[in-house]
Amino acid sequence: MLIAGFPAGAWGTNCYLVAPAAGEECVIIDPGHQAADGVAEAVRKHRLKPVAVVLTHGHIDHVASVVPVCGAHGVPAWIHPGDRYMMSDPEKGIGRAIGMPLMGELTVGEPDDVKELTDGAKLGLAGLELTVSHAPGHTKGSVTFGLPEAADIPPVFFSGDLLFAGSIGRTDLPGGDMAEMLDSLARVCLPLDDSTVVLSGHGPQTTIGQERATNPYLRQVAADRQERGATEAPRRGM
Repeated sequence: MLIAGFPAGAWGTNCYLVAPAAGEECVIIDPGHQAADGVAEAVRKHRLKPVAVVLTHGHIDHVASVVPVCGAHGVPAWIHPGDRYMMSDPEKGIGRAIGMPLMGELTVGEPDDVKELTDGAKLGLAGLELTVSHAPGHTKGSVTFGLPEAADIPPVFFSGDLLFAGSIGRTDLPGGDMAEMLDSLARVCLPLDDSTVVLSGHGPQTTIGQERATNPYLRQVAADRQERGATEAPRRGM
């Protein structure tokens, strides 16, 4: 498997190109601010043919280059319906008043072909199978993408802004909710194998095992789940 990633733009948002191997079709994940040139460079370097853009959520730092990237390759963009509105109206996603300047060089809007993601969907794209998990908390329409273990390659988890190395995404922007974030961490992240490689929306890669052991938020939800399980066990036996 080939995964080419790079941080893009003012927010350092990680954009990923994923393919079975060099010279094959690929999926582009989260082409954010100023990501178009990096995408074009990776496509040339690895001789890739993009077939789709998939988005972990609708914040401008993750979708700012969707229109030019989709247009350059004639491919659709996939996004959860809960965040689709941000593609055309990014100011709503960051709590700014309509009409205030928002880095005027950005081209916002929807590409010609937009498809909607659903929880539990398995996307067969570029010879890959991406499993979609709805994971609200950072935004209402946040999702993650999982790739299964293959040959000697461990499972891979594209966490967006749900889970970072040592931290989690912020919940203080419109649509954010800490209770939903903690629920998503417990429901989506805790069941994953420790060997799962985590490629997040910002920062370095990590593993679920590392985060289970050291991330204070993941440790919190694991402890809460264990405590609830202990409390509920006697009732289940009655």
